[in-house]
Amino acid sequence: MKQNYFKKKRKKGKMRKNPGNLFHGREWKMALRGIGFVLPSFAGVCIFMLVPFLDVLRCSFTSVATGKFVGWNNYQMVFTNDAFLLAGKNTIRFLAIGLPLLLVLSLLLAVFLAEWGRMGERLKNMFLFPMAIPVVSVAMFWELLFANKGFVNAILHLAGGQESNWLNTNAAFVILIGSFLWKNLGYDILLWMAGLVMIPHSVYEAAMMDGAGKIRCFFSVTLPNLVPSFFVIAVLSLMNAFKIFREAYLVAGDYPHESIYLMQHLYNNWFRELSIDKMSAAAVVHAIVIGAFVIILRKLCTKDGELL
Repeated sequence: MKQNYFKKKRKKGKMRKNPGNLFHGREWKMALRGIGFVLPSFAGVCIFMLVPFLDVLRCSFTSVATGKFVGWNNYQMVFTNDAFLLAGKNTIRFLAIGLPLLLVLSLLLAVFLAEWGRMGERLKNMFLFPMAIPVVSVAMFWELLFANKGFVNAILHLAGGQESNWLNTNAAFVILIGSFLWKNLGYDILLWMAGLVMIPHSVYEAAMMDGAGKIRCFFSVTLPNLVPSFFVIAVLSLMNAFKIFREAYLVAGDYPHESIYLMQHLYNNWFRELSIDKMSAAAVVHAIVIGAFVIILRKLCTKDGELL
């Protein structure tokens, strides 16, 4: 009886041990399978982004003429360069005005369209239309409106007003902001509406039963639940903001009015002059500033390591 008892106990122990080993093996296979799926994308990021950036970092500490290590000399040249200071100031100004306007307007329009149901869905598609227009067509449209013989000046002439070359005045900055909002508003509206769908309707019902109106629900229910969406939309909008250079370049060329001379104009001109060392130093500073902005924004939007 004792021998049979111990045999049964050993068999039970083996049965308990084997499933654990099998499960551990499955986890290991799943991990390897996951690495296999991620590896091609990771290799692409390394080859096309990480390795080139490391080379840019190397070039920022060397002289393009001699190829020798020069330390911080390139960074000193960049921070004392008038063109860099002007481009940096204009880029920061553009982001400080354009990004908040885009985020606020798109959020308000998304909430408004969400209240309209099916009609809101149709209007949302209308806001997405500018994304389908090629950049060259957008540039030609703005030039057609604001050039010397453009549509705006023609209306001013008929009304007895004073004509102006809008793209060569401080008004060029306002036109650039308008182009940025017009181009990216629909994309941000779509992202905000995706975040609004994720908020349970029962939360609004509970708030209304407690006496909260639409405005109170917006500030106490909608905004707190949209913090994760805000972080993603803000980062994507920041990336899209640097694409506005295409319109500015196609409309005004290499050297536009000083109010819209952006970092991308500077990089383009330095690349044409083969000032790779200065361009590399400026690009590293640019990357550090963007990285710091994203880290600070994530810190503000997270609590206990998770998005609010």
